[in-house]
Amino acid sequence: MLMPKKVKHRKWRKGVVRAEIENRGTELAFGSFGLKAMEGKWISARQIEAARKTVIRYLKKGGKFWIRIFPDKPVTKKGTEVPMGGGKGGVDHYAFAIRPGRIMFELEGVKEEVAKEAFGMASDKLPIKTKFIKR
Repeated sequence: MLMPKKVKHRKWRKGVVRAEIENRGTELAFGSFGLKAMEGKWISARQIEAARKTVIRYLKKGGKFWIRIFPDKPVTKKGTEVPMGGGKGGVDHYAFAIRPGRIMFELEGVKEEVAKEAFGMASDKLPIKTKFIKR
């Protein structure tokens, strides 16, 4: 799964997922087809990995695939049945705070129908609404 090799701060504050439209990463940069986010939410490294595996398995060694997001936000969690107090919990997993308009994945070297089907299957693995885009 994706996670940073090294971080400046082990635990971050939560922050908020702003619903305003993303201004970076909104244009296709590498491939001809892309999967764009239509909602704002945290996407975990497991969800990104599940979507990646689905696309790669569907393509069967055809085409080139890019992941345009990286989960670098540490999400902490306290253990079950731990009483109040005792500080912040340990890092449980990493996530990416996505905003509407961000391109998550790109694909090149396959037909449009194949890309649409692959991204449709990947979209089912993600907790947000997405949109298929082409150059």
